[in-house]
Amino acid sequence: MAGATTDERRSAGDGRQGRPLIVTEDVDLLDDLLRLCAAAGARPEVHHGVPEGRGRWEAAPLVLVGDDAARRLRGAVRRRGVVLIGKDQDDSGVWQRAVQIGADHVLMLPDGEQWLVDRIADVAEGVGRPALTVGVIGGRGGAGASTLACALAVTSARQGRRTLLVDADPLGGGLDVLLGGENTEGLRWPAFAASRGRVGGGALEESLPELHSLRVLSWDRGDAVAIPPQAVRAVLAAGRRRGGAVVVDLPRRMDEGVAEALAQIDIGLLVVPTELRAVAAASRVASAFGMVLRDLRVAVRGPYAPGLDDQDIARLLGLPLVGEVPTEPDLHDAAKPPGGIARGPLARFCEGFWERVAVGSEAA
Repeated sequence: MAGATTDERRSAGDGRQGRPLIVTEDVDLLDDLLRLCAAAGARPEVHHGVPEGRGRWEAAPLVLVGDDAARRLRGAVRRRGVVLIGKDQDDSGVWQRAVQIGADHVLMLPDGEQWLVDRIADVAEGVGRPALTVGVIGGRGGAGASTLACALAVTSARQGRRTLLVDADPLGGGLDVLLGGENTEGLRWPAFAASRGRVGGGALEESLPELHSLRVLSWDRGDAVAIPPQAVRAVLAAGRRRGGAVVVDLPRRMDEGVAEALAQIDIGLLVVPTELRAVAAASRVASAFGMVLRDLRVAVRGPYAPGLDDQDIARLLGLPLVGEVPTEPDLHDAAKPPGGIARGPLARFCEGFWERVAVGSEAA
C-alpha cells in the first residue's frame, strides 16, 4: 500500500518522547508487553487501534502492534519503528500482515523478549551519542592511575558533563574512599554481580553514590574481588548510554571482566613514572592492553630521573604522549579530591585533556 513515511526522530520538547505505543486488544499479550515495558523503564500508551489526535501515531518513538490488531491498522500512515508481535510460531500469515502495515520487524514471544526490552529501553532513555569512555591504567603499582582517574572525572563534572567514575580494580582500596565518600549511600559493584542483558542507564545512575557532582561505581568493604564479565558489560554499557563521560580505573592484570571493560573504552591512558624499572613494567602492560585497546596513550608522571624525560618514555613505549601529569598538594584532604582545586596543576592538565579529546570526538 502506498503511503507517506514519517521519520521516527522527535522534537525534544514533545512531552511524549520516549513513550512507546502499544496497539492491541489481546489481554494476555498486553500483560506481557506492559511487563516488558516496566522492565525497560518505560511507560507506554495503550490503544486498540490508531490513536486519535493529530500526530500521536507518527510521534511515538516505537509502536508495538499485537497481531490481533494488524487488520485495524491497514491504511494507517506508514512510519518507521513498528514491530508486529505475535505468539503463534506456526502462523506463516504474520509476515503478510507485517508487510500490509509496514512493520520493520516481526517478533514472537517469548523468544524475542530480550530484544524487545532492549529496543524499548533505547527509546525510553533517548539513546544518542554514547559517553566518551576513558580507561586509566598504571604502568606499575603506585603509578598514580587512580589519582588521575579521579581527577579526570572530577574535572569533567566541574565542566558540566554527566560523568560516571568506575572503579574496575577490586584490590585498589575503593575510589569512593579516595573521594572521601566511603560512607555515602548508594550501590557498589557486588550489587550488580547478577546483572544480565540490559541494565537501565537512568536506574543505574540514580542508584550510585553522588560525590563531587559525579556518580561513582566502586567496591564495598566486603570480600568480593570479581564481577562476572556479563555484568561488567551490562553495567558499563548502561553508563555509556547516558552520554557525557565515563572514566574507568583499570587494574594492571587482564581477565575476562577487564577485557569486557576494555571493549567499551575509547581512549586508554597508561600512567608511567619516570623510572627505568617503571618503563620496563609499563612495556609489559602496554603489550597486553594494547592488543585490545584501539587507542592507548602514555601519561608520564615526574619527577624525572636523570637522562629521562616524557618524550623518551613515549618513544621507548612506542605510544603517543598525552603529557606530564603534575603533582598536586593536599591530595589526602577529603574535602579536596584529586583535581578538586579548580586552578591547580592537576585540574589544568585534565581540562586540557578533555578539551583535546572533545574536539577529536566531535570531528569523528
